[in-house]
This record gives sequence, C-alpha cells and structure tokens, in this order.
Amino acid sequence: MIYLVFPYCKTDQDIKNKTCKKCGEVIPKDRKSYKVVVSYNYKRVIRRVPTLELAKEIEIKIKSELISGEYFDRKQKRKEDMLMNDFFYNIYLPHAKQDKKTWADDESAFRIWVSPIIAKNPLSEVSQMDIEKIKKFMADNNKSPRTIQKTLTILKHVFNVAIDFGYLAKDNPVRKVKLPKPNNMRIRFLTVDEANKFLDLAKQKDNTLYEMCVLSLYCGLRFGEIANLHYSDIDLENERLYIRNPKNQTARVVYMPEIIKEIMAQKKSANKDSTNDSLLYLNKAGKKYDEIIRKKFNAIVNQLGLNNGISDPRQKVVFHTLRHTFASWLAIQGTPIYTIKELMGHKSLAMTERYAHLIPDIKKEAINSLTKNRLLPS
Repeated sequence: MIYLVFPYCKTDQDIKNKTCKKCGEVIPKDRKSYKVVVSYNYKRVIRRVPTLELAKEIEIKIKSELISGEYFDRKQKRKEDMLMNDFFYNIYLPHAKQDKKTWADDESAFRIWVSPIIAKNPLSEVSQMDIEKIKKFMADNNKSPRTIQKTLTILKHVFNVAIDFGYLAKDNPVRKVKLPKPNNMRIRFLTVDEANKFLDLAKQKDNTLYEMCVLSLYCGLRFGEIANLHYSDIDLENERLYIRNPKNQTARVVYMPEIIKEIMAQKKSANKDSTNDSLLYLNKAGKKYDEIIRKKFNAIVNQLGLNNGISDPRQKVVFHTLRHTFASWLAIQGTPIYTIKELMGHKSLAMTERYAHLIPDIKKEAINSLTKNRLLPS
C-alpha cells in the first residue's frame, strides 16, 4: 500500500486526496511525501519517499525481495557490516547505561584495550585471533591476568548483546578464547596483637574509622556494605544487622557481638532525630563515605609498618584484610566451612574454601575417636 502523508497533521491518507480529511488543509504540491507499507508472511516493511513514482518502484522492489528472502538477508548484512566502534558506542553503550551500574568500566576497558585493536573491524569479521591480539596487547603492557580476564569478559558481553539484538549471526568470538586465571586470592590476615594495635590507633585518630573497622573485623562486612548501612538495618532487640544491598545482590543477616551492639546502641541514642532511611555514616558533605576513609586507614597501616618490605599485593594489609581476618579467625577456632560461607555472604562454597586450610584437622580427630571408642582396633 502507498499512502500520501499530509504535512500538517501527519496522517496517512489516500493518494488521490487533495484535501486532508482530518484538518481540512489543502496540501501544497511541494510538500508532498509518500509512505510505502509492504506486508508479507507476517513481516512488515515501511519506507517514506518524496515522490509517487519512486514509491511505486520501491513497493514492487520490496515485495519481490520479501518473497525471495533477499530483503532481510541484505538488512542483516548491513547490521553485521557495522564497525566495532560504531556498535559499541551507538548500540551497546546506551543499552549498558540503562542496565549496568558498571557501564563506565565497560567504556574505559573498551576505549583503552579493545578499540586500538579492532575499532575498524566489522562485527562479523572479528575473529578469535583478534581477541588473542587484545590479550597479547594487554599482556605486553604488563596488565594483570585479572585485568585481562575482566576486559575479555566485558567484550564477551558486548558480543552477546550484538547476537541478542540481531547484529551478529555467528558464534561469540570470545567464547573459544581461553581466559587467564588470576591468582589474586588474598592470603594475609591480622594477628590478634596487630588487630588490637590497629583499633587502638584508629580510635585515637577517627571514631568513624574505628567503628567501620570494628564492623568489618567482627562482622565480616565489606567497605561498601558498611557505607550503605541505614538506621533501619539495626535490630538491637535481636542483635542483628541487615545487609540489604551487598556485592553479590543477596541480602543477608549479620549477628552483632557485644562490641558492635554497644556501638549501634550509642549511635541510635545519639541520633534520635535520624530517620530510618538515613545512612549510618555520612561524611562532612553529608554524603555516603567513599575512598576518604581508606586513605585514613592506609595512614595507620603505614604508621604501624604492617606493609613494610611486602611486595606481593595479596600479602598487603588493605581495608578488605579486616573482612579476611574475620573469616580466618572463624576458621582457626574450628567454625564449619558452610557457616563461614553464610556469615561472609559468599555465593558459592568455592569462595569460602580458601579458609579451609586454617580449620583444625577434624578428620584426624574423627579417626582417632573411633579407636578411643573401640569402634576400630587400636
């Protein structure tokens, strides 16, 4: 079907009409345009053209291509010929900004590591070898296995979106590339003496820093979880804290030891005017804490010399070391690994198994108990 598009009210009408049936205006000869609508096999194509002659030609051409299947084949080819840079910035990034909190990380990784290698490659021509070149480019620039893994994971997601949106008809080229396996498991934890010295200094220098450190050390909270605590998350009666927006997106309950209960009771008492929706910790600007507290943390670490002579990042004391210390101390005292998993808020048991070597050898004790109880011959 071919329709005359009236310029004033934007309605589609019979091509023989000289006056708009809706607004009554007469259409000027130099303002005419036409809409071509072709439907075939539940598929519909619409084109807008300036002349009736062209509209008739396009109608016949589209009908023929729809019947032969050539129309959508050519349309798909145009999509797959889109350059990598164009797809990322014009299609993927606007989508990521709506759905991903970490879209800025995606943009940064693509701009620095991906774009220099495959920016001008058509989507359909990006190969497994191109992805290997990105890996080598990053390795040659001394990037860690973890950074390479993260970048390739982002790129894999970009191609998945291209497939989902119909811009790519072949397999994801990142899928067959072997991702590096980083070994960035943090292995350092504080001794009781180190922890006490640290907390003593923190209490002298900054009470907020002290409270945040205690929350991490005795409840195993991440920095972001502490910064996001609200007054409504405190349940003094049941001695619980509610962690509603953790890193793994699964809310959990944290049990308060006496030292935490005292701190929370004092905060509630001193801030009776605060609403339940108020954050527990606000900086001087009245906003959520960020890296500032970490700088104060590092100053105490340096004062105590906890990182002196240590080059391995996994051995260095950072704020997250307090959470790691919490889990390590639980393991040392014989806490079951599954209980540690639940208290840490880990998604999988594999994440908690790093602490298993610290748990006393209960397997040996179990066998010895059999002989003691005469269940096995001694």
